[in-house]
Amino acid sequence: MAEKRPGKAAEIAETKPSAAEPKLLSGGNPQIAKGYGDAPVQAYIAAMPGWKSPAGARIDALIESLVPGVRKAVKWNSPFYGMEDDVWFLSLHCFTRYIKVTFLNGASLQPLPPGASKHPRVRYLDIHEGNFDEAQFADWVKQASRLPGEKL
Repeated sequence: MAEKRPGKAAEIAETKPSAAEPKLLSGGNPQIAKGYGDAPVQAYIAAMPGWKSPAGARIDALIESLVPGVRKAVKWNSPFYGMEDDVWFLSLHCFTRYIKVTFLNGASLQPLPPGASKHPRVRYLDIHEGNFDEAQFADWVKQASRLPGEKL
């Protein structure tokens, strides 16, 4: 007699990571469900690997302190920050060796963030371990929050 095996649904349930352990995608970016507000962003930050989690917490705290009433969301496994729902000025994404900050209207910032993009308005800042100029970042965040955001 053949041994009875659990159904496909049971096999899938066994292989899914628990809600307490988000899956890390290639490059170490946390896979966090889409959601609006602080809770999904905090879940993303908590799941950032290694030194990136405290760096992400510091980035988040700086943005909150500099931009009263900032809106937050996680979309496409990345935290977004804006002045109104679905209109964003900044996002984060983890890579193996750094955190990429995307200024969605970064070409209007002075001085320009160092990373160019294929999109003419977007500029990037790559934050590596132990190399974070908080003063310059804070200046860019203040500038970016006053510019028109990107509707996504």
